[in-house]
Amino acid sequence: MSKKPVTTRSGRFLKLAGMTASVAGQFAGQRARRVLGRESDEERSRQYARMADEIVDTLGELKGAVMKVGQVASQTQDFLPKEFSDALQRLQKEAPPMPFEVIRQQVEAELGAPLDELFEEIREEPYAAASIGQVHRARMKDGTEVIVKVQYPGVDESCDSDLKQLRMALRFGGLLRMPKESADRLFEEIRIRLKEELDYENEASNLRRFRDYHQRHPWVIIPRVIDSHSTRHVLTLELAEGDHLRQVTPERYSQETINLLGERLFVTMADELFDFQCIHGDPHAGNFAFRPDGTLILYDFGCVKSLRPSVVAHYRQALIAALDENYEALDRHLIDLGARVAEKPAITPDYYAMWRNMLIEPFDGDEPYDFGRSDLHQQIAAHTHTVFRYLDRLQPAVDSMFIDRMVAGHYWILKQLGVQAAFRRHLESYLRDEPATAST
Repeated sequence: MSKKPVTTRSGRFLKLAGMTASVAGQFAGQRARRVLGRESDEERSRQYARMADEIVDTLGELKGAVMKVGQVASQTQDFLPKEFSDALQRLQKEAPPMPFEVIRQQVEAELGAPLDELFEEIREEPYAAASIGQVHRARMKDGTEVIVKVQYPGVDESCDSDLKQLRMALRFGGLLRMPKESADRLFEEIRIRLKEELDYENEASNLRRFRDYHQRHPWVIIPRVIDSHSTRHVLTLELAEGDHLRQVTPERYSQETINLLGERLFVTMADELFDFQCIHGDPHAGNFAFRPDGTLILYDFGCVKSLRPSVVAHYRQALIAALDENYEALDRHLIDLGARVAEKPAITPDYYAMWRNMLIEPFDGDEPYDFGRSDLHQQIAAHTHTVFRYLDRLQPAVDSMFIDRMVAGHYWILKQLGVQAAFRRHLESYLRDEPATAST
């Protein structure tokens, strides 16, 4: 029998407080065994895994802000034990849905009328379910096919207390491996982005901005907002359908078309970063769809990051320095980005060279790179332990965190699509401030 959803602020607080107390108790016991010399590496790993499982299970049940933070944290693995970051990967999968009766009450309260007066039809089975809300397909009275995105009750009001409890659990469990000042900046940035994502009126505004910007890309589709049926907690959009990533198969998509989609994904991402200076900050596979004619469909603009021109300039200069193997300049630009602690000694060139030589692989030369066969993510995972040598000199780069998240998300999409493409020429054109143009 499924558990009754926790939708009240007090219920969420008690659930998270219980999780925090349990994790803190487990960590205290682990620390005592370590002091007494009774804990092996294997036992410590098992204990971390148990704590991580408890945290992840609770976040998945509660959904909302804490589940979203867990998804973000799963992509910030340098500062978490491997057992925890591995467990967090479960939160990237589609969340179990809320009962339709909860969704009905939320929609009717927000839009001020019974469902049968608002829509000709609305399907009870979710079209998709995520961390802060779920989507249902519907038809308007005039026959327009739409999707209705409904925020889970209580999520918005509980955001701040949820984040506070999650941070306490990570800290008391010995899982947050960063200085307090860095953690403060990181959680504040996440809180701001979550507050924006929880405001569907803000998302509607983002959708309009990105639709206007991508008019220059006739192969990009972004759904239109239905204003009459949208509020802070309900967002109704015209239906724009395409194939999910797993439906992009050789039977329907030639390798040439897949490569074209990859090129268009790269240009879309780079244009947003270097020209629009405002990026789609949640680039997982569920937020993209594809068509055999090379069309891209972009969904979910709740998580959008507007970038200061100085951040984009420093990011560009850091990439140029890395490509040129100018590690002294790279160190300076990373300080400017906030990724390096300015008061600490410079990091050795061989450390930067190791990462540079690894990460440049998809852009190394004019021959197509086979993303489908790429093991770049495995190489990165195998070297993440080296970060701890310089943990006192490195810190989460809050201003560019969502750029890194966007780049990592696009890598996984290119890999899963099986794109074979040479992006070096495109990249160099953006670094020269001469945006490339994708094939049409």
